[in-house]
Amino acid sequence: MVKKIIIFAIYFFSLFWLENGIMFSQKVNGFKTIVIDPGHGGKDPGAVGKLLKEKDIVLDISLKVGEYLTKEMPDLKIIFTRNEDIFVPLDDRSEIANKAKADLFVSIHANSVKDNKVHGTETFVLGLHKSQENLEVAKKENSVIVLEDDYNTKYEGFDPNSIESYIIFELIQNVYLDQSIEVASLVQDQFVKRVGRFDRGVKQAGFLVLRRAAMPCILLEIGFLSNRDEEIFMQSDEGKTYIASAIFRAIRDYINKFEDRSNLAKFATEKNPSENNEKIEFRIQIASSQTKIKDKTGPYKLFSDVWVFEEKSTFKYTTGLANDYETISKLLPKIKEKVPDCFIVAFKNGERVPVSSVNK
Repeated sequence: MVKKIIIFAIYFFSLFWLENGIMFSQKVNGFKTIVIDPGHGGKDPGAVGKLLKEKDIVLDISLKVGEYLTKEMPDLKIIFTRNEDIFVPLDDRSEIANKAKADLFVSIHANSVKDNKVHGTETFVLGLHKSQENLEVAKKENSVIVLEDDYNTKYEGFDPNSIESYIIFELIQNVYLDQSIEVASLVQDQFVKRVGRFDRGVKQAGFLVLRRAAMPCILLEIGFLSNRDEEIFMQSDEGKTYIASAIFRAIRDYINKFEDRSNLAKFATEKNPSENNEKIEFRIQIASSQTKIKDKTGPYKLFSDVWVFEEKSTFKYTTGLANDYETISKLLPKIKEKVPDCFIVAFKNGERVPVSSVNK
């Protein structure tokens, strides 16, 4: 078995670096693409509760996350590994992300165990399981490969039910582990603060769907279908909205942090954008609404300088104004004291643009 594991490791690393090594060196600044992966599908139902099938609930929530991202970040490219009830092999899912040169891969799942009292959310990154419980989650999610044709050859003899097979994940260290943990932590934070879910933490385990993703990648377990209260919550429109909103907010916060770091580095070495002929403005978005917010309510009660712009039939409210990123970023912590979810937005000649694009 040890010999088999070593051969597997050599094969895996060779294949991984041949396919993705160039991609690492070609990553450019600016967050452009996200791949959302609704787990299971088609002939693979995933976990099954009394009311729901995992494949259905995660698809509903994934599509909602995509809707929220499209609404708030229209320039972001969003790709789904599936947007209907079809079966997609595990390796194909990460391959979709690799071919798209995605900046983040988010795989969304729901859990189920024998003990119906177990509840809460947990977010995984690729690595070696540190508990039997984590191993069981990975085994359950990886077991789908037996539905694929010739899976023994395709996955180099990996046995999803063999503990020995998971030793390989001790050798595999995700190049993007730190970033993966960062976004996973943001997800869990949103689940707890925004949805009131029990925090089961950020964990590591050997998920095949993550093993070849050449970008930060996480796998979410949004709750337990085996827990009646959580299943009812996930089935409700309110539950779906809250869960999808939490995931969206975490992704949005990660993207903003990603761009903040990118732009801080750029502005430290490049010419101030306001010195050219283009009018560059930075503001801090504090609210959005499909209908106009009345004066002396909402953001108007919190800030005296509120500026509104309309984007895709949505009114978005901002405060603060600066012609350079450094100045607006210094203002951000003060605004966050009143609106924790606020973030920086940029405009070029009066038009909304990604913060990362204002770099000359």
